[in-house]
Amino acid sequence: MAILHSGYLFGVLCSTLLFASTLSGQVSAHTVTQTLRENGVSMPSASRDRQAVSGAVQADACFKNYKFRSGETLERLRIHYATLGTPHRNAKGDIDNAVLVLHWTDADSRALLAPSFMKALYNPGRPLDTQRYYLIFVDNVGHGQSSKPSDGLKAGFPNYSYGDLVDLQHKLVTETLGIKRLHAILGMSMGGMNAWQWAEAYPDAMDGVMPVVSLPIKVSGRNLLWRHIVTDAIRSDPEWKGGNYIDPPCGWLQSYAVLRMMIDSVVHLQETLPDGPVTDEFIKKTHKQAAQIDANDILYSLKSSADYDPEPGLSKIKTKLFALNFSDDEFNPEELHVLERLVPKIKNGRYVVQPGTSISRGHLTMAQPELWAQHVAAFMRWIGDAPPSGARVN
Repeated sequence: MAILHSGYLFGVLCSTLLFASTLSGQVSAHTVTQTLRENGVSMPSASRDRQAVSGAVQADACFKNYKFRSGETLERLRIHYATLGTPHRNAKGDIDNAVLVLHWTDADSRALLAPSFMKALYNPGRPLDTQRYYLIFVDNVGHGQSSKPSDGLKAGFPNYSYGDLVDLQHKLVTETLGIKRLHAILGMSMGGMNAWQWAEAYPDAMDGVMPVVSLPIKVSGRNLLWRHIVTDAIRSDPEWKGGNYIDPPCGWLQSYAVLRMMIDSVVHLQETLPDGPVTDEFIKKTHKQAAQIDANDILYSLKSSADYDPEPGLSKIKTKLFALNFSDDEFNPEELHVLERLVPKIKNGRYVVQPGTSISRGHLTMAQPELWAQHVAAFMRWIGDAPPSGARVN
């Protein structure tokens, strides 16, 4: 799990760019709009479209009186999503080139549509070339433009879990978009954890999954400790007011620095924080960054991981699974040897722990897709795809 707010990485997460509702390829925007509306999907407003960058279709799927696994319901649940590319149908009429791309905590589809991802993964000749694949980007519940606590319910928002995230992703793919089988799933951090869950919950629903910067074990150790530090700091702050705060609680602003310390690489922090004054300035910046994140949204997101524990079901995974981690990721420490120990339990499992470098950023390396795109290419070849025309094969 990660929250990106440092330098250009902060821009990746907080970018206000929105994307036009025109589908690349041969399907017209009118046709797409009509089809989506027939399936109960509302399209973005014209004002939003005018702010958009062309390339991705934006839409909302709405589910009435949605019941979460907690038993709580939401009268109208909105799930926002974006798509790139054109659906291809096989001889049976089924879409066979859909790839679900899943974001990390406190991010949304906009982070995955940033220029760095477009250039490294989706452009012509890249591993997920939109001329070949139909890419789907979901704003998970509690994130982005989907329903979330900060919309108005605050602490009265229904409790959701990682299981609910996957339930809704599956509902969107199968019911809203009418896709019976995904070609692949690529997920980063929280999205990677969801990819592990997909492989177990829907074993025949995809040709392969690629979890990035995640582990197939329950949240524990340092990963659990920092979550408790942050949530306790928020809830113990008098300004918290049971979730009915007006200004961001100081406990959240101060504890955000803990997150920043955990998600960055040790080498990078050693190089960029040489003394007290520089470190004080860094902390001031983290306070400003945290003020742009709603404390209720982050609390719900952090506690939603409590049900995550794919380890017991790993041997039941049928699909091809390619796990990618980074050796300088402090969230998923290589010294625990989790992938080394558990991936062999998966019949069609592979993993890579990519060594950290002077330019990698620990867990944040996930937002540097140019550093790991070659592994996505290897994964796509493994599930049966020929390299893109003109692509260099590593």
